[in-house]
Amino acid sequence: MTRKKRGRKPGSEGPAQFVEKSVSQQDLDGRARQKARKRKGLKAGSRHSDADAQSAHRQGQAKDPRHGSKKPVPLIVEPKPTKQARRMSAEQELAMLENDPQLMALLDRLDAGEKLGAGLQKQVDQKLDRIEQLMKQLGLYDDEQDEAEDQIAAGDARSEEDLLDDFENTRWDDFDKE
Repeated sequence: MTRKKRGRKPGSEGPAQFVEKSVSQQDLDGRARQKARKRKGLKAGSRHSDADAQSAHRQGQAKDPRHGSKKPVPLIVEPKPTKQARRMSAEQELAMLENDPQLMALLDRLDAGEKLGAGLQKQVDQKLDRIEQLMKQLGLYDDEQDEAEDQIAAGDARSEEDLLDDFENTRWDDFDKE
């Protein structure tokens, strides 16, 4: 409802007259500006409720906007190992080759009489040659054992009967004198 205000016209002695004022849009805008001017500053309790707004803001910026590598840079530079340091010692390499499960499996297959392919046979030969080379380098290789294996392979070995005869005819008295 509109407000009715009694008003008198100057100089009139008659009864009071009522003037109706209509609320215009300009009046409403003026009142809104006045209200906004009175309410300057932050709303009450903003420092407590602001944390939720900040956490939501941080979640939106979780991705690092910088470009480039995120890999940490070492602060202490370690010297690169030399060729000799990188090379395994002969003992370590020999132990590694002797304990190689793949080589052992292939040797078991050869002992069982199975034929290996050309690639596998080449691999076994290379590893055995390397073991022999390392053993010679370390002074563990026995040349007499190699010669005996060569004689057996060539068929120069004596028969079992000859060996048994030698054993039975051995003079044991010569061994007691030591």
